[in-house]
Parts: sequence; structure tokens; C-alpha cells
Amino acid sequence: MNEQYVRNVIEAGLLAAGRSLTLDELAQLFGEAERPVPSAVRAALDALEADYAGRAIELRETASGLRIQVRRDFATEVSRLWPERPQKYSRALLETLALIAYRQPITRAEIEGVRGVAVNPNIVRTLLERNWVRVVGHRELPGHPELIGTTREFLDYFGLRSLDELPPLAELRSLEDTEPQLPLPVSLASHEGDAMSASAGLAPEPTDQPAPAGADEPAANEPDVAGSDASGSDIAGPEVAGPDAAG
Repeated sequence: MNEQYVRNVIEAGLLAAGRSLTLDELAQLFGEAERPVPSAVRAALDALEADYAGRAIELRETASGLRIQVRRDFATEVSRLWPERPQKYSRALLETLALIAYRQPITRAEIEGVRGVAVNPNIVRTLLERNWVRVVGHRELPGHPELIGTTREFLDYFGLRSLDELPPLAELRSLEDTEPQLPLPVSLASHEGDAMSASAGLAPEPTDQPAPAGADEPAANEPDVAGSDASGSDIAGPEVAGPDAAG
């Protein structure tokens, strides 16, 4: 089969899909009689990646597969297609998400113990609605509090293949100094900003309240997790890349 044809079909599929595609899904773009072997699909992807060198778009691999997206260098220019800035997430939500990502699986009481304030239910609800976090089990304590971990969608949103690509905590800049976010892809269909900004239409999270005096302290032992692991085993058209993942 003509290599250029294989490359063109794969490129068209990635541009039209609106999400990351696996190697198997890319192979399914071809008829059964002409379907390329996995090595040929990978070779076509390597060729596309080389073609995009020095261009405004790039081929990016995430936890769910591969996608074509706009490079971070051009995010500011492309964002002008959507002049209305989406509402940003609150500092409280960002801190909660960071604690879940770096210390998962974690309970709400443990989050409160670190932050010193009660976790507003709307914060966790927003993260669940975004499908960035999920309940991965329950800790063996009275009341069996829920253990929360990140999802595959969390990895995809920030352009990560695994949690191992999260930047070391020491490298993260202060949330007060920057519009904080891990590498953030921005859909060409709906701009999501260079910073960790929210999708438009979400109500602002109420202010945190001090943690109740009797809040559980984090358990010293390793948690028992019921169900799948917390790394996010659950886990569009072209996208604009956020910062390259280091996450």
C-alpha cells in the first residue's frame, strides 16, 4: 500500500476525530483488505511527526492515544478566535486538584488536614463533573471515607501519558505568581485558555470554611483501595497545546 496514502488517511482521522485515537482505532480507518499492520501505522505517525517539525501543529501522545494539536507557542494568537475569557477555577479548587494528583488516593479529611480548611462540596462536585477525579475505593476507617484519585480524562486534558509525567513539586511555581496549571490543551472548537481556566458557565465556588475541629487526621498507614488503581485507569479536531508536560 502507498505509504503516502496511509499517512494521509491517518492524518485525516486524527484531524476529524475530536479526541485522541489509539493505534487500533487508526488501523480501523482502513478497509479490512487494505488495513496496515501496527508497525506501518507507527511509521506513518513518525512521518507525520517529522512533517510537523517547525510548524504550528504537532503530534501529541496522551494517556488515551494520539492527537494533532496546535503548539503552545501559538496558543495566544489562536485564543483570539474566542474573545470572551472563560471563568477561571478558584485557587481552592486548584489546590484540591493538586493534592489529589500528587497524593492520591486521598480522602477529603486528608485534603482538609493539609489545607487547613474544609473542602467545599462544590469543589469536588466540579472536579467530578469535569471527570478529572473519581472515587477509587474506601479507606479502612470508621465511616469508610471515600478515596479520590485522578482519571484518564485528567491525563488527556493536561497532555500527559501517565502520572509519572507530572512535574516535580519543587518545579511548580507558586499559585500566586502565575495562572496555575499543568500543560493545558485548548480545543480549537472551544478555547480553554493558557492557564488552568474553567469551562465557561460553571458557577463560582463558595469560599472555603475553616475545617471542623473534629476533622479526621490523615491515616499514617498506606490506604487500602477497593477497585481499580488511582492513577486514572478510567479515564478534540485539532487542539492547542498547553505547556509541554514535564503532567
